[in-house]
Amino acid sequence: MTAREDPVVVERHDLGSGATAAVLRLNRPASLNALDWDTVRALDAAITDVDHDDSVRVVLVTGTGRAFSSGGDLQSYVTLQRDPVAFPQFVAELHTTFGRLRRLAEPVIALINGVTAAGGLELVLNCDFALIARSARVGDAHLNYGQMGGGGVLTLLPRAIGRARATELLVTGRFLDADDAVAWGLATRVVADDELLDAGLELARGIAAKSALALANAKEVLDTVWSRNVSVDEGLAYELERNADYCLTSYDAREGLLAFAEKRAPRFEGR
Repeated sequence: MTAREDPVVVERHDLGSGATAAVLRLNRPASLNALDWDTVRALDAAITDVDHDDSVRVVLVTGTGRAFSSGGDLQSYVTLQRDPVAFPQFVAELHTTFGRLRRLAEPVIALINGVTAAGGLELVLNCDFALIARSARVGDAHLNYGQMGGGGVLTLLPRAIGRARATELLVTGRFLDADDAVAWGLATRVVADDELLDAGLELARGIAAKSALALANAKEVLDTVWSRNVSVDEGLAYELERNADYCLTSYDAREGLLAFAEKRAPRFEGR
């Protein structure tokens, strides 16, 4: 299988000072980057690849062609949904793979480049935040084809945009344009179609200048408190514990303060 035929392609972009951004690109444009089992497993392998690369400071997720992802591969579902063992296994693997993005130490940014539906929306919801291209459209659409969300949308979408809006998006099957996707909280910024990757890389360069260790700790606390839906008191207690450990023991915390006092750029080492 050549790189062009791989269902997921990993691209690395130099951010300077030895840091890179890894672009995980869904690469089945003829099917609008539909998520079949091979694609899910290729995405899992790509995540492992970047997780083992210490130079990667930011992960960007996008699609080839005119779609981010149209969701599950409904052609393969014709057979897969008749198998009471294989189908739940497939969805479980999808949960595991998507969930790994949330648990990466590095920030994960979705670059929504086109049609995004069902499993594609679920993939976006497992990224830390998203930029969206002007021409992109985002919806759930499971119910449009007699399907029921199972890859995380029923759990994650209400937490991202609120129960009422999530319910409207689910039951109507409507698609939001880019401006509405930002207004509803599914993306943070609209970008011209031909500037989407550059905008992601510009963000990545700024992020790469930060302490990788501080970022990893902050992301882990934020995601843990959000995903476990803990009380404010529990969240504050966990934040206090992690803050004290990082600030009192890390080189980067001390280096940041010294750099501020000495009016120079910090030289973080990620320890």
